[in-house]
Amino acid sequence: MGPLRALLRHARRARFASRPAAGLPADAEVLLDAPDERLAPALVAAARGEYEPAAKLLAAARGGAEWEHRDRYVRRLAVFARSRPAWVEAWRAAAPADPDAQLLVAQLAVDRGWSSPARTELLGEAGALIAAAAEADRRDPVPWRIALDRARGMNAGHTEFERLWREALRRSAHHYGCHVAALRYLVRLPAASPGAADSFDACLAFAESAARDAPPGALVQALPAHAAHACLARGLMVPRGRLDAAADRAVALSALYPSADPWPAEVRNLLAHLLVRLDRPRDALRELRLAGPYVTSFPWDRVSEDPLEHVLRLRAELTTAAGRGPRSERGGHATAGDH
Repeated sequence: MGPLRALLRHARRARFASRPAAGLPADAEVLLDAPDERLAPALVAAARGEYEPAAKLLAAARGGAEWEHRDRYVRRLAVFARSRPAWVEAWRAAAPADPDAQLLVAQLAVDRGWSSPARTELLGEAGALIAAAAEADRRDPVPWRIALDRARGMNAGHTEFERLWREALRRSAHHYGCHVAALRYLVRLPAASPGAADSFDACLAFAESAARDAPPGALVQALPAHAAHACLARGLMVPRGRLDAAADRAVALSALYPSADPWPAEVRNLLAHLLVRLDRPRDALRELRLAGPYVTSFPWDRVSEDPLEHVLRLRAELTTAAGRGPRSERGGHATAGDH
């Protein structure tokens, strides 16, 4: 076991550093899943039962073809609506043909289906809602991302999934959400299943190809890091060089964005987690510095019931490790195996 992983095993018992390292915000300033300045007012209004700001937000993103923002906003609004749905119901009653309301209702239906014991039945019923959202604005790739998530939940065959994937690509060739949905479909086999190794090789190949084809600065450049994270999470044997190459590509992407920018926060959090798994503590600490006050639930909710506390403790551990002096960032062993 690498020295950093040994530290992380005891991270829950570690005490926070009394002072953050240079470049890190104080613990009290760090936020979990903080909305950006456009989304925050819509969430505040939704808490009051008002849907108009959310409607304007999604309409503006649609009107400007800001598909990545639209995708992110509809996900966050749907998460909020899971526990407080009255404002969505009021919106749907007032404007049943509104393409933005239809999109949100479709996302909410798929989210509910995924979390229900009656998953297959509920996801099946969501198909009509997704079709209505796709028909409402034929330019929009986001309904097709929702359709890809639904197909994965229903264990759709490759033929059906490829049909949906082609429709998504027709609308946005480098849409991050659709690529992540496709990646999750490719890695859905348990690690012990026959053919799982081939599935993960295909997953990495897909991610690497998508990243090569994407323009500089596109979030799809981080897709190989997603694939590497999935391989490590399942303990699969992957050449170390391939894992480091995935991390390095995401590091280069992260460097293109300003520090403390909420937009690439999830990529930076995912990358920091991956770099920890690769025993590259200084690189991981640098990504947490770049993330600034923005902690995202994914991927930390895969390893802790309290993602924010976990990251605060991890920052302290990484700061301590970095203070011990230089060490090779590539000298450790990835869980997936070095070969």
